[in-house]
Amino acid sequence: MKILIYSGGMDSTVLLYLYKSEIIETLTFDYGSKHNQREAEFAKINSKVLKIKNTHISLDFIKKSFRSDLLKSGGEIPEGHYADLSMKRTVVPFRNGIMLSIATGYAESIGAESVLIANHFGDHAIYPDCRATFVQSMAEAMAYGTYENVKLLSPFVNMTKREIALMGNNIGVDFSKTYSCYKGGEKHCGKCGTCVERKEALLGFDPTEYE
Repeated sequence: MKILIYSGGMDSTVLLYLYKSEIIETLTFDYGSKHNQREAEFAKINSKVLKIKNTHISLDFIKKSFRSDLLKSGGEIPEGHYADLSMKRTVVPFRNGIMLSIATGYAESIGAESVLIANHFGDHAIYPDCRATFVQSMAEAMAYGTYENVKLLSPFVNMTKREIALMGNNIGVDFSKTYSCYKGGEKHCGKCGTCVERKEALLGFDPTEYE
């Protein structure tokens, strides 16, 4: 039995559909980002379609105490390519570490054997807690810190977003029911780093309506 850290974005939705027969619950974290609410809507929709329980967990302390332009308390979302240095402004310090710590305790509490996370190779340049070295270290901590040796599964850690999108397309994922834009608007802005990356990943089969 597995649980999935599920934002409602492209990558975690592909992961949801890949492991749908093994996932018993999805966890959606609200840490106060500008796009949390829009993502969470699709996390709820996709979980419901697959008849998988979706649990919402609030991390109020992050939006109150952390500094990042990704948060509602932060500045403007930078525009441009995802690899640009300006995107470092969107880093939420140790976000994945915090979510994985909570998910690990939750997994052991409900008897789940592992936690799935959808970080991928394209995140490595900007986000330290998406890199393979972090995943390996966190996996050890999770195993050593739990009686049942809860496992961390990160199947996309060495894959590009394009490869993930192609995989999702092959298994019939409806990408119109996913959300990426860091600005959190009704439509994807088409200009922020995640929108640019989304366009590149979904080239040829992109159902997204951009502003």
